[in-house]
Amino acid sequence: MREKAKKSLLLRIGLAMATITLLAFVGMLSSVIIADTTEGEAAAINQAGTLRMQSYRIASSLTLSSQSRIDGSAGHTLDLISGFEQRLNSPRLTGILRSESDNTITNTYRLVEQQWHQRIKPMLLGRIQYGSKALTPTTLATIDLFVEKIDKLVGLLEEATESRIQFLRLIQVVSLFLTLMVAFYTMYLMNTDVLNPLRALLNFTQHVGQRDFTIRVRHNSGDELGQLGEAFNVMAEDLSQQYDDLESLVQTKTADLERTNRSLELLYNTTRTINTSTPTESTYNTLLSDIAEMMGVSSGTICLADPEDVAKFEYGKRGAYKIATTRDPNSVDLGTCTPPNCGSCFGNCDTHFIELAKENPQSDNIISIPILDKGTQYGVLLFEIPKEKHVEEWEKRLLESIASHIAIAINIARSTNQDRRLSLLEERTVIARELHDSLAQSLSYMKIQVSRLDHEISNNSSGESQGKIVSELRQGLNSAYRELRELLTTFRLSIVDTDLAHALEDTTNEFSERGATSIMLNNQLGGCSLTANEEVNLLQIIREALSNVVQHANASHADVNLQHDTYGYVTVQINDNGVGINASGKRHHYGLAIMKERARSLGGKLRIIPRGSGGTRVELIFTPSHRATANQVSNYE
Repeated sequence: MREKAKKSLLLRIGLAMATITLLAFVGMLSSVIIADTTEGEAAAINQAGTLRMQSYRIASSLTLSSQSRIDGSAGHTLDLISGFEQRLNSPRLTGILRSESDNTITNTYRLVEQQWHQRIKPMLLGRIQYGSKALTPTTLATIDLFVEKIDKLVGLLEEATESRIQFLRLIQVVSLFLTLMVAFYTMYLMNTDVLNPLRALLNFTQHVGQRDFTIRVRHNSGDELGQLGEAFNVMAEDLSQQYDDLESLVQTKTADLERTNRSLELLYNTTRTINTSTPTESTYNTLLSDIAEMMGVSSGTICLADPEDVAKFEYGKRGAYKIATTRDPNSVDLGTCTPPNCGSCFGNCDTHFIELAKENPQSDNIISIPILDKGTQYGVLLFEIPKEKHVEEWEKRLLESIASHIAIAINIARSTNQDRRLSLLEERTVIARELHDSLAQSLSYMKIQVSRLDHEISNNSSGESQGKIVSELRQGLNSAYRELRELLTTFRLSIVDTDLAHALEDTTNEFSERGATSIMLNNQLGGCSLTANEEVNLLQIIREALSNVVQHANASHADVNLQHDTYGYVTVQINDNGVGINASGKRHHYGLAIMKERARSLGGKLRIIPRGSGGTRVELIFTPSHRATANQVSNYE
């Protein structure tokens, strides 16, 4: 029980409260018991006191009767004697004697009762019977002794009552004292085992709230609050460990994020540097320096080679060429891209470490990262790694990403150069076709005219026929010169302005300034994609049509409309309000023929339509090559 009380605060407090309750109950119960035992003692004391008074009345009645000789006094004395005996045997007195445990009181009562029956009562009855005249001193002395016995009985009853009251008072005092002691002990227990631990726990929570996990609860008892304090201590230890782990994790994650940020920044700078302009040796050296600074490695080198020559490195037939390096040129070690080592540097298109023959055995290791894109290796990215440094996986991935971006840039540069060569060849083909379709035909026509003129001169023909041929030659030369100028203007536009929209605006502005014709442009092609050949043919058709409008239509207004629909058709209309055009007329035969030939080269159809309100409409309908089908081409007819 004692061990349980030490381990249970609730049990100790419960025992203290039970003790206080028990003491209170004992005090009340003792009061009830003592009050019950003393319930008839006051009446018994009064009853005993009446015996003494009755004795004096009897003695007084005898004295009066002997002096006055009054008749009936004897009867009165007998009544007093009878009353005395009734009082002596009264239940008030005898009941207390039965419940009284003190033998002295009982013996005293028995003695009074015995003297009454044996001496006092017979003596009184004998005097009344024999008519004695006066009380003798002996009689008085006997009565006095009897009264003393009664006084002693009264005194014993009073002492017994007072002793019970004193006992009750003692019980009450002891109960009160014990209650106060238990109350003080309970207060002390509450202060030491409840309030102080609660203050310690509150102080603990305040420190923990301020992230001070070194605080500990000092209350180490085995009770509930002690166990709670121990749990708090364990919790603080766990929180401290978790907080330290969390701080370590946060620091690790922060370092990872910073490293990732630097990696992304390096990748961004690399991509921007090698894609915004043609990389140079200085550009690559800056890139190598940035990588070396970030990763804490030594110098770096970039070696490139033709993909077809990589397989020949193994046999020592070819070597790579070094385009950039941050290596100290005064280093005594051999270079990292010397021809005998190219095969080991390039490896099998994978990231690997290599050992090069160097004079210094303590020199750095070398990591080789392939500059690879779409399975084609263009070179290697080499870095000298200190002996004590361990290359982590993320560093390998970063170097591989940078090497991949370099490879992509090299591939894009090669593709761009190839596209430029193809564009140049296409442009030359377009120029040749334009010269053949326009100027070459005009020159052929003039060659024929020159042959005719030579024939006429040989035959001594008339001057009229010769003049007609010369006039046709002059007209052909003028037409050829005009076509040459148009071609030069078109080629200049196609070369200077890569945007068809700007070329169309310049063309309409040019022809508007040539004459009095107001020309409006309505270009709705938007995102329709055309090849360079399609743009040149389309622009040349519009220029030829506008040239006819300005030179021959006498129009005050013209408009150029371009649009495409959801089926892929491109429609071009040139409208004017001039005098109209004869599609079969000889004057415009060559220009119209060339326009129709260009329309056929576009896979479309050109129509010359007279307008009902006056003027002419030149309409071209075709489908761009990237959307054209056989059915669409046949639908133009």
